[in-house]
Amino acid sequence: MQTLEAIADPTRRRIVELLAQRERTTGEIVAEFDMSAPAISQHLNVLRDAGLITTRAEGQTRIQSLNGDGLDELADWLERMRSLWSRRLDALERELRADDAKKKKPSK
Repeated sequence: MQTLEAIADPTRRRIVELLAQRERTTGEIVAEFDMSAPAISQHLNVLRDAGLITTRAEGQTRIQSLNGDGLDELADWLERMRSLWSRRLDALERELRADDAKKKKPSK
């Protein structure tokens, strides 16, 4: 899943967090980090390619914002994983309770 790869990087996660607060210009994003503008542009490209952000031009300025569709894809995947693990943990709990019940039965 490309979205998971994109947010695996801490810089990109921080960019997503910044954009969750509000839209920002590329310059505002660059100012938040101790790295070059080209490096931030590469991170923005990865996020854009993953469908997590969108960019729009206003004159010479580029405005970055979160793309809800990309976040929905990630949320859907997380929900599927949560459901899978919930079922597995429920099954484990049943097995452990059954095992405990067997141990508590008095032997004849």
